[in-house]
Amino acid sequence: MYKLLIRPLLFLFDPEKVHHFTFSFLKITLRVPFISTIVSRLYQVKDKKLERNLFGLTFKNPVGLAAGFDKNAVLYNDLADFGFGFIEIGTVTPKAQAGNPKKRLFRLPKDKGIINRMGFNNKGVEAAIKQLKNNKKKVLIGGNIGKNTQTTPENYTSDYTTCFKALHPYVDYFVLNVSCPNVSSHAKLEDAAYLKELITEVQKINNQQNIQKPILLKIAPDLNTIQLDEIIDLVNQTKIEGVIASNTSVNREGLKTSTEKLDQIGNGGLSGQPIKEKSTQVIRYLAEKSNKSFPIIGVGGIHSAEDALEKLEAGADLVQIYTGFIYEGAGLVKQINKAILKA
Repeated sequence: MYKLLIRPLLFLFDPEKVHHFTFSFLKITLRVPFISTIVSRLYQVKDKKLERNLFGLTFKNPVGLAAGFDKNAVLYNDLADFGFGFIEIGTVTPKAQAGNPKKRLFRLPKDKGIINRMGFNNKGVEAAIKQLKNNKKKVLIGGNIGKNTQTTPENYTSDYTTCFKALHPYVDYFVLNVSCPNVSSHAKLEDAAYLKELITEVQKINNQQNIQKPILLKIAPDLNTIQLDEIIDLVNQTKIEGVIASNTSVNREGLKTSTEKLDQIGNGGLSGQPIKEKSTQVIRYLAEKSNKSFPIIGVGGIHSAEDALEKLEAGADLVQIYTGFIYEGAGLVKQINKAILKA
């Protein structure tokens, strides 16, 4: 029903406007008495065999919602009804920011992809905390954190530590988003020496808390093998808990969408089916080269249960969806979980 009727209708309108409309619709609908229960029964797969224990946390199933969908932690309680094992909010920055100028979100229907240059638009860390205080504990919550666009290089670390300190009591794990192509000084955020400095500072704060929270690093799919080797060394040196592979790509090779259309869209991060293979290759390389010495969350181009199983077979411990959720609908979570039980 979703792909035949609802998606074609939604795709007639601007993607960002549809996103806000969908949020409003779900927020209202799922708070009608009994609707939440009905949705849960339709979409959730409950089975102890789906549980995964990683970095001190128990995930009720290995399928999560990637960051970017619920940036401001507005809908995570409701989205949990669709059967996710974990939901990542953000990217959250210390201060609220509008992000890049619109239009900044584009569908590539021929490729089942999306290009975005949102620019970390969010209401800031205090607004996220206000929402997280209403956590009904239905699902594990990840806090994806980044820097404000206007922050100068010498203050990048301060932005991350500000968010880390503030969100620490309210999320179950953290993700350092250092690989988004839509923020300034992208190169510095992927420099191995700087990443070591950043991780070390965040870990210092973590060690001062009564309860330590797992910290993961989100990397780009466009890294070469030398850079991936540096990531493996970095994880082993810092003992960071894991890696999320991968973020969006700046590569445009092999797309069915016309060059003219792509030129009209301009720059931005590509997600969805076009980066499926690249993401899987990164996962496989990290898993094999590191001898599976750290957990990996696989994300990028998961539009079917088979896509998810491929990521898991490549070495991912958990998977996340985003673009696939938009193209394939909420039933995708259930399909993946059922397939994992059969595998």
